[in-house]
Amino acid sequence: MLRRRAYTLYAYESSAFRARLAHLLATVDYDVVHVDSLDLAAYLPMVVGRRTTCTHHNIESQLLRRRAQSERAPWRRGYLSWQARLVERLEQRWYPRVALNVVVSDNDRQTIADVAPDAPVAVVPNGVDVAAFRPEPGREEGLVFVGGANWFPNRDALNYFGEEILPSLRGHSPDAVPVRWVGRCSESDRAHWADRYGIELTGYVDDVRPYIRDAACYVVPLRVGGGTRLKILDAWSMGKAVVSTSIGCEGLAATDGGNILIRDTPQEFATAVSQVLKDRTLRERLGRAARQTVERSYSWDVIGDALNRLYLPLPANGVPVPTGM
Repeated sequence: MLRRRAYTLYAYESSAFRARLAHLLATVDYDVVHVDSLDLAAYLPMVVGRRTTCTHHNIESQLLRRRAQSERAPWRRGYLSWQARLVERLEQRWYPRVALNVVVSDNDRQTIADVAPDAPVAVVPNGVDVAAFRPEPGREEGLVFVGGANWFPNRDALNYFGEEILPSLRGHSPDAVPVRWVGRCSESDRAHWADRYGIELTGYVDDVRPYIRDAACYVVPLRVGGGTRLKILDAWSMGKAVVSTSIGCEGLAATDGGNILIRDTPQEFATAVSQVLKDRTLRERLGRAARQTVERSYSWDVIGDALNRLYLPLPANGVPVPTGM
């Protein structure tokens, strides 16, 4: 706090990583240096002057602001808002200084343009392996969400679903049981959510597909986030009916009533999930449209071709290193 530097610069600092990167850059002539998000901004001075790209899974300053808005404690809101400003300073400095910024949605492209109008930016959506994640017959029972409870947006979604959506849903849809939350969590979390809400937190699993396959409805009650949700692409690819908030499906080719149901109040969300559980025809129609959307826009073949066309002609980015990071 005294040095007024973004927390991520400290969180991702590693002397071993820095030494390894320096060695590789000194011994290999790479065609492209691909930086996986501005979490690694502290290492960008080492690669400036090379053909360097940076992928942004989210716009981190935006993500921090949204998290701040969802916090109840004033000191947390203040701290996260301050961190958002610090991260935005990094974004303003580095967006224009790489050969290409790759984002996953048009919304994120516009955000970068607002922050740094001269920054080179292109949209390449997140993708999914449509051969691995394919429709298969399953039990068609209950609900599923995929995402570790150790990441704030997922944990906030779990709280929102358990406290505000599930009571209403269970009032008129007993078939909403079981509810499975798939992903990393603590043992205390598993016990708490099972005892209080009857939600099964599975913990880490090697393969999420059986859980998605056997669910009747895939829920995405996210209120905080950025980028686009791989979780929805996986569910769509498996031909599952999805009910999501607007933020949950932000940036995707999501059409309410076409390939997804989008609801932003607890009561409306619960009603939509109940409709999906009770109406097999609706489930199947949404699932077919979802799979078609993925095959058309989000398969690895489609994504890979787009990325190759962007990377191959890139110039080297010989620009000065910003100071005061």
